[in-house]
Amino acid sequence: MIEILRDGLRAPLRPRWQVLAQAAVLGALVAAGQAPFGLWWIALPALAAAVWLATAQRWRASMAWTGFATGFGYALAAMFWIVEPFMVEPEIYGWMAPFALVLMAAGMGVFWAVGFGLGALAGQGPRSRALGIALGMAASDALRSYVFTGFPWVLVGHVWIGTPVAQAAAYIGPLGLSLITMLVAAAPAMTRGMRIAPALGVTGGALAGLVALWLGGAARLDAPVSPRAQPITLRLVQPNAPQALKWLPEYRMKYFQRLLDLSHEPPAQGQPEPDLIVWPETAVPFLLDRPQGGLEVSAEAANGIPIAMGIQRGEGSRYFNSLAVITPDAKVEALYDKSHLVPFGEYIPFGDEMAKFGITAFAAQVGNGYSAGPGERLLNLGKLGHVAPLICYEAIFPQDLMDFPQRPDWILQVTNDAWFGTLSGPYQHLAQARLRAIEQGLPLARDANTGVSAMIDAKGRIVASLGMDRTGKLDVALPPALEPTLYSQIGDLPVIAAIVAFLALVSIFSRIGVDRTRREV
Repeated sequence: MIEILRDGLRAPLRPRWQVLAQAAVLGALVAAGQAPFGLWWIALPALAAAVWLATAQRWRASMAWTGFATGFGYALAAMFWIVEPFMVEPEIYGWMAPFALVLMAAGMGVFWAVGFGLGALAGQGPRSRALGIALGMAASDALRSYVFTGFPWVLVGHVWIGTPVAQAAAYIGPLGLSLITMLVAAAPAMTRGMRIAPALGVTGGALAGLVALWLGGAARLDAPVSPRAQPITLRLVQPNAPQALKWLPEYRMKYFQRLLDLSHEPPAQGQPEPDLIVWPETAVPFLLDRPQGGLEVSAEAANGIPIAMGIQRGEGSRYFNSLAVITPDAKVEALYDKSHLVPFGEYIPFGDEMAKFGITAFAAQVGNGYSAGPGERLLNLGKLGHVAPLICYEAIFPQDLMDFPQRPDWILQVTNDAWFGTLSGPYQHLAQARLRAIEQGLPLARDANTGVSAMIDAKGRIVASLGMDRTGKLDVALPPALEPTLYSQIGDLPVIAAIVAFLALVSIFSRIGVDRTRREV
C-alpha cells in the first residue's frame, strides 16, 4: 500500500514489520502501569520510547501505524481478561474468545492510531509531532470516554492510580491525568536534534513537573479530614458465587443462603450494629416483582437492618438490572434501575429499533436483554443520607456522577466482577472506583460478588477490603466526605477544550516555522 506525495514520490503507508513489532512490545510494557501491577516506572519510559519510535518515522501514515501497533500490544496485555465472559460457558462460547480479544485490541489500536495520527498531522517536524502525539493521545482518550456510549477503561492516565499523582484528578479529572502523562512521555522526543543543555532543560522540566504533582498529592493525602458528624456503619457481604455456578438449580439457593447467613451474623465484640447491609449486583435468585417470599426471608435474616440488594426486576415485557433498598418490614424503600448498560453484554445497540421491522431477537422491549433506567437518581436513605448508586460498569464513567440533581453524601457501587476472571479485570475495575472517589471527594462503598469488596475513602485510599474469591463480610465505618472538588464542579470540558486549542496552536505555529524556513532557504 502506498500514498502519493506532492512531489510525485511514493512512500510506504506502513513501516517495516520490525518497527510494528517493537511498537507492540512497547505497548505491552505500557500496560504494566495498569492494575493489578501499577508499574508506572516501567509504563512511562515505554510510552516515551513509543513516541520516540513514532517520531522517527518519516511519513505521517507510518506514525499512525506505529500508534496502532502500540495500542494493539497495549490492549492485548492490559485487557486480556475480555476472554473471561466467554469462558463461563466455554462449550458454547469459548470459540469466540480469541476473536473477541483480537477485535478488541484492534479497536484499541484504532484509537491509538488516531492519537498518533493527530500528532503527525499537527506537527511539521519530529519535535512538534512529539508534542502533537501527546495532545492527540489525550484527545484519543477523550474520544474513547464518550463515543458510542464510551469505554474509558485503562486510560493512559490510569497508571497513576495508587500513587500521590492520582490526587490531581480532584482538579483535572482522568483526562487531565492522561494529558500530563503524555506530555511527560513525549518530552524526550521533543528534544530530538537539540543540544544537550536545552534537551536536559525540556526533559528535566517535565520530570520536575511530575515530581511537583507527586509532592502535592502526598501533601493532600496527609492533610487532616474532619470526622463524620454522624457515624455510619455498613456491612458489605461477599457471597463468592462463581458465575458458571451462580444460577444452576443445585447452587443458586446455596449462594442465597450464604447471603442470609452472612447478613444474620452479629457484629464482632465491641463493634456497632450495621446501619445498612449491602448485597452485590444481581445477588438473589428471584425477581423484585415476583419475590415469592424472598424479600421477607431477606428482611428476617437482616435482624431489622435495611438491605441494599442488587436484584433483577421485570416491568411488562422489559427487564431491569436494579438496586433496591429493602426495609425491615420487607418493603421497597428506594429503587434504582441501571441506566448505563454494557453494549453487547446487557443489550444490543439498536435492538428496539430493529423490532420495528420485525427483528425482535435483540430487542430489550421483549425481554431480550436489559432495558436502561430513566437516568441517574439519588437514593434518599434518611439518616444515611443521599446515596449515588452505581451498578457494575457504571463506575467507570466519571461523567455519570455529574448528572445527579444534587451532590451525593456518598457513593455505593454493587457489582459482579465474576465475569472478569481473577487476574486483572476486577483489579482494574476497583482502581476506577478509587479514581471516582478522588474526583468527587466522596467515600465509595463497593460490594462485589466474588471480590474485591472495599471501603474507599474520599481520597481514593482503601480503608478495608475483602479479596478475590473469598466468602465473608466487612463491617466498616463510612469515611467522611470532603468539600466539593474542582473537577466535580467543572467536569471534563475545560481539559478537552485545552487539548483542542493546543493541538490547533501546534499545527499553526509548526506551519509558520516551516514556511519561514522555506523563505530563508
